Amino acid sequence: MQAKTISKTRRVQVKQKKEISFPLEKTNFLILGLGIIVLIIGYVLMSENSVDGFLPTVVSPILLVLGYCVIIPYGILKKTKTANTVTEPNTAAAVTQAPASKVSSNIKTK
Repeated sequence: MQAKTISKTRRVQVKQKKEISFPLEKTNFLILGLGIIVLIIGYVLMSENSVDGFLPTVVSPILLVLGYCVIIPYGILKKTKTANTVTEPNTAAAVTQAPASKVSSNIKTK
C-alpha cells in the first residue's frame, strides 16, 4: 500500500512542476501581426511588373526593411511593465533626502 501512496504523491509533484509561463503577451503578438502584414504588403507591391515604377523600386524595399528590421524585432523584444517594477514616489523621495541634523561638515559657517 505504501508504494501506491508514494506514486500518487509523485504524480502530484510532477503536475505542479509543469506550470509554464510564456514570455510574449497579447501586445507582442499584435505587433508581430502588424509586422507580418507590412511584409505582405511590401511583397505584393514588389510583385508589380513595372521595372521603373515607384512602388516596386522605392516603397516596397522601405516597407520590407521596416518590417524585418524594426517592427518584428520590436514585437519580440517589447516587455510589459509589471506592478513589481514600479516604485512608490514616497519611498524614493525619502531615500534622496538626508536628515540635516546628522550631516557633518568641515566647513565652518557664520
